[in-house]
Amino acid sequence: MNQYKKGEIVTGCVTGIEKYGIFVSLDDYYSGLIHISEISDFFVKNPADYVYIGETIKALVIDDSDIDSYHVKLSIKNIDYKFSKRRNRKIIETPKGFSTLKRLLPVWISQKTKEMQKNMQKN
Repeated sequence: MNQYKKGEIVTGCVTGIEKYGIFVSLDDYYSGLIHISEISDFFVKNPADYVYIGETIKALVIDDSDIDSYHVKLSIKNIDYKFSKRRNRKIIETPKGFSTLKRLLPVWISQKTKEMQKNMQKN
């Protein structure tokens, strides 16, 4: 069982997002809360704009862990909390462009319409 100390950078998994903050699981025992005031120096309207459930992030321990409740106060303010940033890749257009979609969309719509009509007749 780990005990977390103030100033330590820890790794955890986001398990919940509420309007007041982000819940993070650190290990089998400890969990932490990143209060909305510890997300950014700027106004935070929605914590879900910063993380998603299931994401692994880094966080700063801002107070020693509470050994009675197994709770840790965390912050992502002023640290690089993401493990990897998405890199925008240039989309390479295929020679056919949207022509395949243009050709097949009416066929798919027709097939789905027939399927729906069959289902309606059964009920």
